[in-house]
Amino acid sequence: MFRRRAQRESADADQPDGKVGGKGRPTPKRRDAERTRRQAVRPPRDRREAAKLARQRAREDRLRARQGLTTGDERRLPPRDQGPVRKLARDYIDARRTISEFFLPIAILIFVSGLVPVTAIVIAGQLLFIIVMVLMVTDMLIVVRGLKRTIRQRLPNAETRGVTFYAIMRALQIRRLRLPSPRVKPGATI
Repeated sequence: MFRRRAQRESADADQPDGKVGGKGRPTPKRRDAERTRRQAVRPPRDRREAAKLARQRAREDRLRARQGLTTGDERRLPPRDQGPVRKLARDYIDARRTISEFFLPIAILIFVSGLVPVTAIVIAGQLLFIIVMVLMVTDMLIVVRGLKRTIRQRLPNAETRGVTFYAIMRALQIRRLRLPSPRVKPGATI
C-alpha cells in the first residue's frame, strides 16, 4: 500500500541469506555485555590510586581547556569565555587599540623612574602615572559605553551581567598574551 513491499523486496535482494536489515553480528548475551561493562569501569583500589586518577582527570581537563583557549574553539572554552556576548566583547576589545594594553610597559617605566635618585625624573614618573591613569579611566568609560551599545544592537535579549568586567580585564592585557587569542586585527570593523 505505501510501497513497503517494494522496499522489503529490494532489501531482500541486498542480503545474501534473505534476512532484512541487521547489524552484521549477533546480539551479545546479557552476561557478556555486563562483563565488558564492568571491566571498562574499575574503581580504584585505594585512596592513593583514587587521588592519582583524580589528578590525571583534572590534568586532562585543564589541557583541553588550554587547547580551547589557544585555538579559540568555542566548545572547549571555559564557561567564563563562552557565549555570543563574550565573543562579541572579545572582538570589540580586540578591534580597538587602547592605552590600557600598554599599561604594563608604562608601569615598568614609571617604577624604574622612581628608583632613579634624580628628583626631576621621579616627579616626571609620578606625573606620567597620573596622566596614564586618567587616560585609562576615560578610555575604559568610552569603550564600555560603546560595547554596551553594540551588544544592545546586535544581541538585544542577551544577558550582559559581568561583561563589563570581562571586557575591562581583556583590555588591560597585552594583546599578544590575551587568551582566547584575538580573532580580529586592530582597526577592523566587527
